[in-house]
Amino acid sequence: MDRGKIVSLEEGWTYMSNGITKLKRILEGAVEQFNSEEYMMLYTTIYNMCTQKPPNDYSQQLYDKYKEAIEDYIRTTVLPAIREKHDEFMLRELVKRWANHKLMVRWLSRFFHYLDRYFIARRSLPALFDVGLTCFRDLVFDEVHAKAKDAVLDVINKEREGEQIDRALLKNVLDIFVEIGMQSMEKYENDFEEHMLKDSASYYSLKASNWILEDSCPDYLIKASSWTLIFKKVQHELLVVYATQLLEKEQSGCRALLRDDKVDDLSRMYRLYHKITKGLEPVAAIFKQHITAEGTVLVQQAEDAASSQASTGGVQEQVLIRKILELHDKYMEYVKDCFQNHTLFHKALKEAFEIFCNKTVAGSSSAELLATFCDNTLKKGGSEKLSDEAIEDTLEKVVKLLAYISDKDLFAEFYRKKLARRLLFDKSANDDHERSILTKLKQQCGGQFTSKMEGMVTDLTLAKENQTGFEDYLANPQVTHPGIDLSVNVLTTGFWPSYKSSDLNLPAEMVRGVQVFKDFYDQKSKHRKLTWIYSLGSCHILGKFDAKSIELIVTTYQAAILLLFNSADRLSYSEIATQSNLAQEDLVRVLHSLSCNKYKVLQKDPISKTVSQTDHFEFNKKFTDKMRRIRIPLPPVDERKKVVEDVDKDRRYAIDAAIVRIMKSRKVLSHQNLVSECVEQLSRMFKPDIKAIKKRIEDLISRDYLERDKENPNTFKYLA
Repeated sequence: MDRGKIVSLEEGWTYMSNGITKLKRILEGAVEQFNSEEYMMLYTTIYNMCTQKPPNDYSQQLYDKYKEAIEDYIRTTVLPAIREKHDEFMLRELVKRWANHKLMVRWLSRFFHYLDRYFIARRSLPALFDVGLTCFRDLVFDEVHAKAKDAVLDVINKEREGEQIDRALLKNVLDIFVEIGMQSMEKYENDFEEHMLKDSASYYSLKASNWILEDSCPDYLIKASSWTLIFKKVQHELLVVYATQLLEKEQSGCRALLRDDKVDDLSRMYRLYHKITKGLEPVAAIFKQHITAEGTVLVQQAEDAASSQASTGGVQEQVLIRKILELHDKYMEYVKDCFQNHTLFHKALKEAFEIFCNKTVAGSSSAELLATFCDNTLKKGGSEKLSDEAIEDTLEKVVKLLAYISDKDLFAEFYRKKLARRLLFDKSANDDHERSILTKLKQQCGGQFTSKMEGMVTDLTLAKENQTGFEDYLANPQVTHPGIDLSVNVLTTGFWPSYKSSDLNLPAEMVRGVQVFKDFYDQKSKHRKLTWIYSLGSCHILGKFDAKSIELIVTTYQAAILLLFNSADRLSYSEIATQSNLAQEDLVRVLHSLSCNKYKVLQKDPISKTVSQTDHFEFNKKFTDKMRRIRIPLPPVDERKKVVEDVDKDRRYAIDAAIVRIMKSRKVLSHQNLVSECVEQLSRMFKPDIKAIKKRIEDLISRDYLERDKENPNTFKYLA
């Protein structure tokens, strides 16, 4: 054919028809093949006819003729060949014709490949291969499947009666029932399996009705027993012998089914293997490995993203927790729906999550990440805008995730720190959600876990009542007003995280306020001592600049420094240090926030991005901002180290208490048993280090709580 000229539909199809005729001869047994030149010409003919400009683009016509060619072959050759045969001979012909048909479709799909790639893709039409299989289903299978089913059942019954049968033939026929469903088992189940089960029931019902008339009770039971044994043997041969090979199949085994979300196939796998002793163990093992691998990938992705320049402000870590929650949702559904809530799969899920949920990301432990995730969910303007129902649902899932984290005490301490900030700085979005998660944590981890947190929430409620009382007190004309608006939160020391109390020299304006509140509080409670935590305070002060006055929202530390400039135009670092009495690290942070960051309320000499002890500072009269009110933040302090230190200290006390508690009840115990009981008791809150336990045992011996047995140094006695 001349490649340069337009190929008409008639001319092109005549050429293709000759090629299809040759293909039919090959399928019918002719000893000939396509050479590479013939194959390329057939492919090129289709290509040319599809790429010619309209009206000579014959894509749609060729798509239709492809189907017509297959249907014509089926009607003229395939159906007559099958119709003239019966029983097993018909089954053999069906198997042969199905194999030939798949071959024909494969070859034609290659010739017409250009249609598949462009025309079909653009029009969202069924692919050529699917069209070919559908033709066989509609014209052949729908006509013969009932006869085929009957013929297969006859063959099965022959085997039941002891005859030798062609099992390969049976397998090939049943493969047609499966393959014709095109990714669905519906055809197999409806057109064969359902009938086979009924037929089997009828067969054994007939057997039983004959035996009951002819046989004694023992003989009947012997026969029934042998059929049960046959069933077990079949089960063993089909499922046990090839279990490893079957479950590990690369493209379709258990891993592949999990990867491709084949819920129905996994349910079927469960139903078959749960009847077999220990049959589910390898399935559960693969389930665990699969979840572990998916979770580990998520952790690694977060680690990579956090270490790259693109990551800011722990966003990736927050995304990680969200993804882990989604992963848990997904596989908990598998446990419930596919694996019928079987304990093996609950255990596999738990063990998998315990592996990757206890890895660190960008230096942060999973306990810290989870606490930060909760903080973002619960605070005003958090990372996501969620409805109340969605927040409640998220909190429920977070608490479930906490069950997999070994350092629950570390989570509690991070959570408590963040809860304190939300409560004290009015950052909490919703009090009901705060109480709700505490209830959930209490149910999961016990009352001791949440007692301090609940105390914090209660403290804030009492503090509001206390503030109302203070305002009523100030309304009394006999009381000297402090000259400033003052709001005080009185908190219970034991509930809240430990905060550094500093000997800040308060400005005179603040001293009056503190004294007035102390007078009010002493009236209410003579026996309680107030310790002022200035590091948590905040102030609203008015900055009078040349351009305009601006309200500044600052910390108590920042306010104390700024108020020094009411009585001095210029101060040195050392003068500010002396007058404020702030610790060096706090003073540097405060001066940096006021002179080096976005809002340069103070002018630093010399100008630089760091604060040194030789610097001088002046009030910046020229400062201005488009806003009437601005918040000047302090650089954040990394509290991670302090939290970890506090938790380590608490763990020492917890280990001591556990050892004493165990020894008090047991009196005498070996070293190994004492350590293992201690680990068991403490593992609900954290994973105790064996070396730490040994160290605490030695310390308790030195403090005369325990003593070593004189005859056996590896045994300890409790000293009352």
